[in-house]
Amino acid sequence: MLLVLVHPGALSPAAAAPAGWAWPVSPRPAVERHFEAPAKKWLPGHRGVDLHAPPGTEVRAPQAGTVSFTGVVVDREVLTIDHGDGHRSSFEPVDAAVRSGDRVARGQVVGHVAEPGHGPGGTAVHWGVREADEYVNPLQFVLDLRPSVLLPVPERE
Repeated sequence: MLLVLVHPGALSPAAAAPAGWAWPVSPRPAVERHFEAPAKKWLPGHRGVDLHAPPGTEVRAPQAGTVSFTGVVVDREVLTIDHGDGHRSSFEPVDAAVRSGDRVARGQVVGHVAEPGHGPGGTAVHWGVREADEYVNPLQFVLDLRPSVLLPVPERE
């Protein structure tokens, strides 16, 4: 029996990554550190992804929304956009080009990666997404993260 590896998007293209979201950094960046959900809300994890984006790189709204916060948290400049339906994106470190209360469009420049950037090399921006009060993997909004499926291929006679 022959098995064929099929990407789920090939089976149902409409079920791919949610429509309407875009990468916050362009061109599509490398992911320097992936999302790591904590075992419990209070335990360590990585509640977002670090996207390769050296200081000065434009940061764009991945979805339309309203800026709900710009300011310093601990020692980092943070920008948060409320996209509605319980979804909020946060970016750090970002020199904001917008203010709290501003409406932003998908793809609009909302700031620039601040100096120094995020991560060990200072060449990234951290992107976190919350659904209600839970952090989720931001990549699910720009990529199809469903696992590939092996399907049997009927034998030919």
